[in-house]
Amino acid sequence: MDPLLELRLVNKHYGRGPATRTVLRDVSLTIEAGELVTVWGKRRSGRSTLLRVAAGIVRPDSGIVRFADGDLASRRGVLGDGIGYCQNSFLPAAGRFVHDQLTSSQLARGVPPSLAAARTEQALDRCDVKQYAGLRPSELKGAERTRVSIARALTFQPRLIVIDEPTLDVDLLARDEILLLLHSLADDGIAVLTSAGDATGLADSDRTLALGDGRLRGRLAPAQAEVLPLRPPAARRLHA
Repeated sequence: MDPLLELRLVNKHYGRGPATRTVLRDVSLTIEAGELVTVWGKRRSGRSTLLRVAAGIVRPDSGIVRFADGDLASRRGVLGDGIGYCQNSFLPAAGRFVHDQLTSSQLARGVPPSLAAARTEQALDRCDVKQYAGLRPSELKGAERTRVSIARALTFQPRLIVIDEPTLDVDLLARDEILLLLHSLADDGIAVLTSAGDATGLADSDRTLALGDGRLRGRLAPAQAEVLPLRPPAARRLHA
């Protein structure tokens, strides 16, 4: 079976001439449906760029990115079409309240109003954030915003969710709840690609990779032998 997402020898550079910085160097990676994969890296390691390339937001300078047997670079409107990229930002034009934010983003893509409302209710319930539907996004705390952003991505029934540092600046309990939510989505068959800047965000991933000097280290494919040694901090697993 072909992987759901494949990156093959991807390169990405920023700047020109002597100021050129290589953030991704011949990066290859495959992810299958139902996998939870976490990329660990220090600040400015390129992990956010890697996730944006994987989501189709940023085009690589060279290499191939394929999603669901198609060339991601050639697809139009890919966000909301199989890939859910979670962002903690909310545009005022999308509505005053959380419920409006989730519904209006669907309406903008042609989803019928009744279906959009039903998907919004289902997604809010799935992420346990129905109680925040009537709040303004500015009233949400960090962990609440993350869960709502995941709910917004779920309204488009994605096959892949990409989320950058979901546990950043959240307390221990909220961190564990977010990681459990992501793991439960993977259990439902949704592929999840996420990132972490420290060991607290690595818990219970199916695979953990490390990005440094533009190179990705670890088990780059589910059934592939180790390519480069993995050297991130030790992960602490969640306890039920």
